[in-house]
Amino acid sequence: MFSEEGVTTLTHKEQTSSLPTDSSLLPECPGHHLLEVMPTESGSCSTARQAKQKRKSHSLSIRRTNSSEQERTGLPREMLEGQDSKLPSSVRSTLLELFGQIEREFENLYIENLELRREIETLNERLTAEGQAIDGAELSKGQLKTKASHSTSQLSQKLKTTYKASTSKIVSSFKTTTSRAVCQLVKEYIGHRDGIWDVSVARTQPVVLGTASADHTALLWSIETGRCLVKYTGHVGSVNSIKFHPSEQLALTASGDQTAHIWRYAVQLPTPQPVADTSQQICGEDEVECSDKDEPDVDGDVSSDCPTIRVPLTSLKSHQGVVIAADWLVGGQQVVTASWDRAANLYDVQTAELVHSLTGHDQELTHCCTHPTQRLVVTSSRDTTFRLWDFRDPSIHSVNVFQGHTDTVTSAVFTVGDNVVSGSDDRTVKVWDLKNMRSPIATIRTDSAINRINVCVGQKIIALPHDNRQVRLFDMSGVRLARLPRSSRQGHRRMVCCSAWSEDHPVCNLFTCGFDRQAIGWNINIPALLQEK
Repeated sequence: MFSEEGVTTLTHKEQTSSLPTDSSLLPECPGHHLLEVMPTESGSCSTARQAKQKRKSHSLSIRRTNSSEQERTGLPREMLEGQDSKLPSSVRSTLLELFGQIEREFENLYIENLELRREIETLNERLTAEGQAIDGAELSKGQLKTKASHSTSQLSQKLKTTYKASTSKIVSSFKTTTSRAVCQLVKEYIGHRDGIWDVSVARTQPVVLGTASADHTALLWSIETGRCLVKYTGHVGSVNSIKFHPSEQLALTASGDQTAHIWRYAVQLPTPQPVADTSQQICGEDEVECSDKDEPDVDGDVSSDCPTIRVPLTSLKSHQGVVIAADWLVGGQQVVTASWDRAANLYDVQTAELVHSLTGHDQELTHCCTHPTQRLVVTSSRDTTFRLWDFRDPSIHSVNVFQGHTDTVTSAVFTVGDNVVSGSDDRTVKVWDLKNMRSPIATIRTDSAINRINVCVGQKIIALPHDNRQVRLFDMSGVRLARLPRSSRQGHRRMVCCSAWSEDHPVCNLFTCGFDRQAIGWNINIPALLQEK
């Protein structure tokens, strides 16, 4: 390996195995031509030029030199043997073996890199050909540059989204170790015999919890004790929605029997019982998976001993399909209903007459919501849009269409001010400014479809119920705050359908319901939650 002058001389096989296989990285031979790196017997420049010209018309062929382990490490080993080293021979052998492994890894990476580069070139050629086929003429350099720039911007956006999602998961894992008693499960409301579609909290005293279920009933509950207070059985179909009058003890329910009912209730709250301490539960990402079969058992009808209301005060019957949602307009003199017949109807409460039929959606409606202080209505639909209906001017009923989702808009709700929050089956939640409807001011991307959302008005916290049994909390700017705890012992065991805030209640300020036939009352320590933000 060494001459008398100490100059290193290599065999042809050793030269080719130690050089990179990419011709663009090779030094020029004395004839100012590139040396072809192939494990052949001849190494002349003319032969290399012929091989190179032949390779231009064919695909790149990458061949690894089949050198033995002894040949691969022979040079470094003899070099070390020729040096005055104080390392033991066993240590030197180990080092040589490790360096050989490192070299092989780098060689593999280098070969993979070449393969990827070749695939990229092939894809670029294919994209160019497709562009020519679409345009029917040869693309100019400017057009190609525009298309490439567009593709690059799309790739950049995808990388940013992936990076944000990854960093969000990392930050959430740190939050798990620092949260202390932020989200506590306080009470479970068990009594329905089928899934619960909707949950709502009364806005007048006494404050009760209302649930609407696929078992054709609506139940009113004591928030503190979890006891059923009133059972409504006036519908002959699934009860899909329940909302309370802003100032009276009236409830509005929507049903699959194509009607909406208004019924009056009178309740007397029982004596509150001590609430179990669940302070050990925290918000985090760690959970214990549980089977869908682990649902609350209802041996007897827990609502059988509570008063039953069978006849409504008013029945609204103008729809030709399932009434999926209903809500009171500000003041409680009118109500709006949303149906699968693609229309939303506005009714007068006193006369039960149809005032307006709001048409325009291309597919079934999924939800409707009214503004707390203004005569505004927002309707959601399976046509991927939601519409804002303005009744503030009696002579002009304007409508605005919001297009920003790619799948069914499951709900859209108002917040204080000029914002609307929409949730969709496309796994996103978007925050909109009513003054600028062209694009959302914030977008929340999640890992599961989103059902009926609700916003904490005072603190502007959005509660997201998911198809994957999770409930997550975000602020209006899209920052994730917490995930409600769920394990084999607590939390929802099936799809979570709805969420509802009651921020002034001292025991429970957030309620959720799902298709595991139960509603859950939570206590969210909002100051601590915002402090950890």
